[in-house]
Amino acid sequence: MISLKNKTALITGGSRGLGKAIVLLFARAGCDVIINYRNDDNSAVKVREEAEGFGVRAKEYKADIAKKSEVDAMIEAAVKEFGRIDILVNNAGIWEHNPIDEMTEERLKDTININVLGSFYTAMAVVPHMKRQKSGNIINISSTAGQRGEAFHSPYAASKSAVIGLTKSLAPELAAYNIRVNCVAPGWFETDMSHDALLGDGRARVAAQIPLGRVGDPDELAGPVLFLASDLSTFMTGEILNVNGGAVLCG
Repeated sequence: MISLKNKTALITGGSRGLGKAIVLLFARAGCDVIINYRNDDNSAVKVREEAEGFGVRAKEYKADIAKKSEVDAMIEAAVKEFGRIDILVNNAGIWEHNPIDEMTEERLKDTININVLGSFYTAMAVVPHMKRQKSGNIINISSTAGQRGEAFHSPYAASKSAVIGLTKSLAPELAAYNIRVNCVAPGWFETDMSHDALLGDGRARVAAQIPLGRVGDPDELAGPVLFLASDLSTFMTGEILNVNGGAVLCG
């Protein structure tokens, strides 16, 4: 029922974890995919090849979204290659253990630069193209941490709160141009980023906080993102869609 045929999507952090799941589900829905990644060339190539198996166009672009010049170059090259960008999924991010009295300036800036400035830089580069198209769809990935805070991860929580603020600011700003801006706030999912935290009895502690009693599969996050990217959600903008197994109940 959901089709993104004849659409092109850019997914940041698309070579692994939640980003990879989003890339592959979009490809299954007929969407051409632009896969942004920062480090792992081999993983990016494998995701691109898997996406191409669904009969869509796909290409990987190596760029550090914390650097505006690299983002601008990526968007310019992608638009030249694909002709347009209909959907932007701001997924790339980092999550690190950061007690406030042990935090370094470098680690603080790394989180803010990637999680916050990266989302700004991609939007800044893509929106002019979407305005010319008179259509567009931006989906930001936040976190339950951005809604309730997270001890020992204050830079991450603050950065994800900023992503929610960005979403609610851009939605009314861009509505007149037929550009929708929404956000998904995931809880705990099985990814490389959460792997260490779920080792040993960590999984049981996490699951005990989730009414559904388990950690989510990345495909269970990709589905709601696909919904927001599709024509089934055309009257939604500025929304924060919670996908957390009931762990954080907020409207």
